[in-house]
Amino acid sequence: MVTVAPASATVLPGKTKQLVATVTGTDIDTVTWTTSAASVATVDGNGLVTVLVGATAAQTATITAKSTQDVTKAATAIITVG
Repeated sequence: MVTVAPASATVLPGKTKQLVATVTGTDIDTVTWTTSAASVATVDGNGLVTVLVGATAAQTATITAKSTQDVTKAATAIITVG
């Protein structure tokens, strides 16, 4: 099982939000991070989300943390541009 905290956040353009993934039920507790909307927000390998300066209010990006050991285990967080 993978969980991401916080599960949602509102972030201003040009600002960042740190997400934390917790993995249980596997031997390896690492995750890969991806974004559904790279034109709105990016995410690095440590879960740090950056909302792009050109993003407009109310746009959203779904950030996914997926277990590197069991790719069927994943969780998401919704980032909304403030």
